[in-house]
Amino acid sequence: MTQVSGITDAAWQAPTASALVFRALRRFPERLAFTWDGGSLSYAGALDTIARFQAVFSTLHLHEPLRLALLSANRADAWCAEVAAQALGGAITWLHPMGALADQIEQLADARVHALVVDATAFHGRGGELASRAEGLQTVWTLGPAGFGRDLLAAAEAAGACTPRDLARHDDIATFNYTGGTTGKSKAAVRRQHGHAAMWRAILADFELPAVPRYLAAAPISHVAGTKIMPTLLRGGSVHLMQKFDPSRFLATLERERLNMSLLVPTMIYTLLDDPAMARADLSSLELLLYGASPMSPTRLLEGIERIGPVFSQLYGQTECYPISLLRKGDHDVARPDLFASCGSPLVSTDVRLLDTQGRPVAIGEPGEICVRAPHAMVDYWQRDELTRSTVVDGWLHTGDIARADDEGHLFVVDRTKDMIVSGGFNVYPREIEDVLTSDPAVAMAAVVGVPDARWGEAVLAVVVAKPGARADAAHLIGLVKARKGAQHAPKQVQFVDALPLTALGKIDKKALRAPHWAGKDRGVA
Repeated sequence: MTQVSGITDAAWQAPTASALVFRALRRFPERLAFTWDGGSLSYAGALDTIARFQAVFSTLHLHEPLRLALLSANRADAWCAEVAAQALGGAITWLHPMGALADQIEQLADARVHALVVDATAFHGRGGELASRAEGLQTVWTLGPAGFGRDLLAAAEAAGACTPRDLARHDDIATFNYTGGTTGKSKAAVRRQHGHAAMWRAILADFELPAVPRYLAAAPISHVAGTKIMPTLLRGGSVHLMQKFDPSRFLATLERERLNMSLLVPTMIYTLLDDPAMARADLSSLELLLYGASPMSPTRLLEGIERIGPVFSQLYGQTECYPISLLRKGDHDVARPDLFASCGSPLVSTDVRLLDTQGRPVAIGEPGEICVRAPHAMVDYWQRDELTRSTVVDGWLHTGDIARADDEGHLFVVDRTKDMIVSGGFNVYPREIEDVLTSDPAVAMAAVVGVPDARWGEAVLAVVVAKPGARADAAHLIGLVKARKGAQHAPKQVQFVDALPLTALGKIDKKALRAPHWAGKDRGVA
């Protein structure tokens, strides 16, 4: 450990994520931290719940840090379970709420999960399947009574009043964030305690949050919507949890509770604009509407600004580093619609370079790969050393996104080297779908690309070559993908062709497949 003027470098370490959680909950004990239809939880109540959960988790008597997985809808007690495990020095991973059973089992095994917490109301069936089929789990806890596992809420009640403990260290793994990859196999971006805390500080510094946020969490908190909970609580605000997004209910809740902030993916915004209740909704309390995770139509964005007001702010990031840039409210200027295709400017805590294939900075206006350095960027991929070395080079995270920058510093994403499809706010990886399609005896070759879709941003298109003499059925193939990978991966359309276009190297030319669908359209994404 180095020493400068008598101060060790450890003194320069910022607080851990767990320390920030405990600090926030202790500052405002009487305030409501979470509300939902029919219930609420105060700051003090959240701290008490965390302490009780820690007492229950400690009954496992592990000889290593706890690894906890969660499968839940938007619930305050699920968030408390996450915090409880992390503050014990453990790590958590959220299972995708729309994920296929096989993928969830693989994730549990890859992260070496000891215990699983399941929302017994929203995921009773899937929770039972995981409890009976996932190997390596020491226990399954349920949020509420179920026909499997142990009721965590009942166990916490039996534990009685406890003192919360913060045992987390700066470099402890806090979260395994699973994403897809070019191989089609799942991989986890590791975020440690210091990176988790740095992410919250980046949001607090740059995102134009209300002075005291009243946050409507309508998108799944297992994903990007969950990253706004702690910034809200650190400002003494409250989080209103919606179990499932419904446009009419969203509008009614926003108006009734006088909420001033939310985060939606573009498809949710489209349904709001198209809902009959929109014409009579009072949205005067809304100060900030964050959006991102998939492309948004500039036309619909303009409509939103005209009907809802100048409250829109676009975020950009990825699992490996979130956030990276922000298109602020002031940038949503109807006099400059060209900026609607931008993903904004880099955050103050984020260093961004656009590099060519040789690792050299490109000129303004020229395309280059977005490469990032930030205290909240991932450290590595879990157990993927080779992939980590190719992704993090000389301290720079290579995002795989190609962008150009204007002379004001705005970034415009123009392509994705990994061919990832963003549909309805969820990341979809073509290789995973192609592997399922080609497992069908009638399919010789398959290529999957994203095509523009007015509702989903991008829709999954499968282009299939049948084996000679065989007859492939589109409905059957769509159902096959849905069963194995989940509804979000299922193609919206299947096209049958005699041959797929190939590059000079004999690879499938996906750019050629996409070109006729994107002609005259901007495939820039947030």
